[in-house]
Amino acid sequence: MNSLVILLGPTGVGKTELSLHVAGHFHSPVISADSRQLYKELVIGTAAPTAAQQEKVKHYFVGTLALTDYYNASRFEEEVIALLEKLHKEQPVVIMSGGSMMYIDAVCKGIDDLPTVTPELRRELTELYEREGLDPIRAQLKLLDPIHYNEVDLKNPKRVIHALEVCLMTGKPYSRLRTNRQKSRPFRIIKIGLTRDREELYDRINRRVDAMIAEGLVEEARRVYPFRHLNSLNTVGYKELFNYFDGQWSLDFAIEKIKQDSRNYARKQMTWFRRDREIAWFHPEEEEAIMRHIETQTASCPE
Repeated sequence: MNSLVILLGPTGVGKTELSLHVAGHFHSPVISADSRQLYKELVIGTAAPTAAQQEKVKHYFVGTLALTDYYNASRFEEEVIALLEKLHKEQPVVIMSGGSMMYIDAVCKGIDDLPTVTPELRRELTELYEREGLDPIRAQLKLLDPIHYNEVDLKNPKRVIHALEVCLMTGKPYSRLRTNRQKSRPFRIIKIGLTRDREELYDRINRRVDAMIAEGLVEEARRVYPFRHLNSLNTVGYKELFNYFDGQWSLDFAIEKIKQDSRNYARKQMTWFRRDREIAWFHPEEEEAIMRHIETQTASCPE
């Protein structure tokens, strides 16, 4: 039976380097499960694999979109499953690496088949958001689907807008259309969680932010600043620098906020992943033990 090995964990834990070693061992490409590495303009701030790393190991879903392109976990699920069908014809073990929780769950468990949203409706709600912010969209969602309104992250424009899109397209509450029924997959899923002690992880995050600044993150953020209203830029590393550009914060304060927000995001990721009992946890430097675990799991896969 074919296998999908997923290396997951919080930001800054060391997924990229390990994924290169594991992919090299299994002669596999790497499927990125990072929702921001998809955007070709966001290289430094997303710690995207370098050109040298991508030359060493083939990567998918890195730098394939423009900032203005619409994308979501449902589309990721569809495209990854189609890609795996092709890859598994030649490679029984394929590696996926990333920390975007919903994208990983979409591939492992599936997302409900919801109706396609028309470009006209999507454009209408996007323009409303750009013109008046999220408040009127939240108000409509609260009216049409109070159940989901009380569940959704009301600070996340992408999720709030998508829920309202579905309500308006179908005339039914988004919450009523979700079944949360796990889909079956024609391959074995092996989840490897990477973790470090909190102090060690936070130190790595802080040092990585300093390295990003040295590599030109401020200049990269300035290039995309005209598109700051897009959901693709509602992400750590960019929104803090936008406040610096707007004169609200000093550069030093913005950098410290990037570090703080990155640490907060890492905690959020670990809270999400810890709920999954299928994940086997390792320190990233336990490479031999990780390889043995994968070999054992793939060998035990039934035909």
